[in-house]
Amino acid sequence: MTTSPQGLPSQKAKPPRVLRLAVAGSVILMVAAGGLFYYASQSAQKKRLANNSGETVVTIHAKNCEPNAITVAAGKNAFRIVNRSERAVEWEILDGVLVIEERENIAPGLSQLINANLLPGDYAITCGLLSNPRGTLHVTPTAESDAAAKARPSMVAFIGPLSEYRVYLSTQSSALLRAVGDLQQAIQSGDLKAAQEAYVPARAAYQRIAPAAQRLAELDNAVNARADYYEKREQDPGFSGFHRIEFGLFQQHSVDALAPVVERLQTDITSLKQALLANSIAPEQLASMIVRTMRSLADVRSNGEEERYSHVDASGFAANLEGTRKVIDLLRPLLAKTSGELLKKIDAATTALDDQLLLLKTSNGYTSYDQVTNEQRKQIADKAKALADVLDGIDPALGLSGL
Repeated sequence: MTTSPQGLPSQKAKPPRVLRLAVAGSVILMVAAGGLFYYASQSAQKKRLANNSGETVVTIHAKNCEPNAITVAAGKNAFRIVNRSERAVEWEILDGVLVIEERENIAPGLSQLINANLLPGDYAITCGLLSNPRGTLHVTPTAESDAAAKARPSMVAFIGPLSEYRVYLSTQSSALLRAVGDLQQAIQSGDLKAAQEAYVPARAAYQRIAPAAQRLAELDNAVNARADYYEKREQDPGFSGFHRIEFGLFQQHSVDALAPVVERLQTDITSLKQALLANSIAPEQLASMIVRTMRSLADVRSNGEEERYSHVDASGFAANLEGTRKVIDLLRPLLAKTSGELLKKIDAATTALDDQLLLLKTSNGYTSYDQVTNEQRKQIADKAKALADVLDGIDPALGLSGL
């Protein structure tokens, strides 16, 4: 402390102390503000996840989902799926063996929103791992759902498109069986290079019918489930189908132990073809199938998760688009009568995605997806989402919305 000539404390000693107090006060205020901000953000998140937002919150844990019994009113519903497990999961609404709505690859610790327009009835819901028990979803009727059922348009106009799509599924399923047969022959002969080459057209053949095949939950899981959905992932004895073969061929670089896997795949594809022809498709499901496929392409598959060992994703995207275009063409005469402007938007969005994929075309197929830039992936995702958005207008245009 300094003193004046008279021996009294100098007033110059006070500013440093005041400054220290001011700094300390500022720090306290900052900490308090940070705490208030954290509390507010957490509170806002809890409110967002509450039913006050109109969303039904479903939390997926390692072995189950909570709640596992849900009741909602018929019509448009929003489900927020929160993943509290340690792996990526999918969530599906099932009507018997048929998938009504789904969301794939929900990352650990994150949530995704699923919008579903539901008819009255009882449904099942998947809860993470394929081995987990399923939950139940009860949808109660409303005055609006009863009125919509009475206002359902005549199905006569849809007989032609539905019949033609059935023929398409039959021919494409046969092509898939032949492609898997070629893959099986290469694996059984022990020719790794030939098996790797045969895998690509076999996958593309499946992706052409994926919009319809993915409605059949059990068979689609047998044919197409990724390792994430099994408890022990790639080492799980239940892991089979295309991606088990892909793992062996492109990750392990071996055909060892793949002969029984491809034999089972051939059997499952045969059952899939029979089921596709046995299960009728309602008119409003034609559009919803291709919307779901394009949203999956935009939200999940554009990051390369689908073909993580072989990186032949782009070939699959092109096949998805081919299958989507088939449905659009079948509905084209009806859309031309009711909504020519929507049809123009659909064609423009389809061409935009096709042009984007053509940038990846090579002389012998498509660019390996691990060589595709993040910007190119974003462009693919954006154009797939844009296409899904316009395809979502098909049902209202044809008088099928609200059913």
